[in-house]
Amino acid sequence: MSEFLADADTLANARFGTSQLTETVSALKMLRAPTEPWYRAWKDAHVAAFQDQLRQNPVWAAIVDNAFGRSWVADFITVPPLEPDQVLADELELMISLDDDDIRADLSVVRTPLPDVLLESTGLGGQAAELLTWIWTETIEPEWPRRLRLLQADIMSRTSRLSEHGWSGVLEGLGPDVRWLGDGRIQINRWDYPVTDIRGQDLMFIAAHTRGVNVSWRKPDRFALTYPVSGIFAGAEPQTEPLVQLLGRNRARILVEAANPVSTTVLVATTGLSPATVSDHLRVLTDAGLLERRRSGRSVLYWQSDTGRRVARRPTPNRRRP
Repeated sequence: MSEFLADADTLANARFGTSQLTETVSALKMLRAPTEPWYRAWKDAHVAAFQDQLRQNPVWAAIVDNAFGRSWVADFITVPPLEPDQVLADELELMISLDDDDIRADLSVVRTPLPDVLLESTGLGGQAAELLTWIWTETIEPEWPRRLRLLQADIMSRTSRLSEHGWSGVLEGLGPDVRWLGDGRIQINRWDYPVTDIRGQDLMFIAAHTRGVNVSWRKPDRFALTYPVSGIFAGAEPQTEPLVQLLGRNRARILVEAANPVSTTVLVATTGLSPATVSDHLRVLTDAGLLERRRSGRSVLYWQSDTGRRVARRPTPNRRRP
């Protein structure tokens, strides 16, 4: 399994934040490969235009084909920001400045031999930056304020656990294989890579709409762990009309979004409703037996009860017999 080895100084100075570059690379991954059901509506809305861009730009297509492996992504495309919450243009400055041979070396770690279009082209860093800028502008930026609210709500929920539960509480739920092992050891995943010694270095936790946990670095002293944000993505499936007629549109949406444990803060971010309105709907749904609740640190988490799951389940269309 892969681990970070940290010391007290690294953990004391560790920060949570967002990264527009990380969000964009995560979107690129989802556009090029199968993804989870809650991202499919977003992907369906953008994948045709994305594929058209790759057909028009052979260098972009070659970068996409060669930068992503089964357990590794080319280093130059996943560099974490110098500070949390930077804008994309600032994050892309390093990529644009890289020498072509450095980029080819990173790509060769993932896949070799490289195609002629990558061996013969120049300005690869700028080409990669243009590709990522297109993805950001066309697929993310229009809904970034809403995405950002959800990311910030998740960060607030996790950092509030630190004083009460320590790092084991903060890391709980970041990913299926992420856990605090004690003595400064953070398990990241089950890939058989050597332990990464980050003692005395900078560590950032980046919340993103991503499919899984990833690690990245800006050597020699900056490391990051990217984790999937909790809650329902902006492209969540719409509620069926019978459910809306039964509960009202806002309560139906809250019930659907509580398929997994979710806090009031996250629901405020995802629905755009006021905290008082969300709290009122949660109380009604809980009193009706459709939601369960429990306290987690300073937050209260809500999730569908067995009855709630049956009520929220979308009906299966009737099929005619032959």
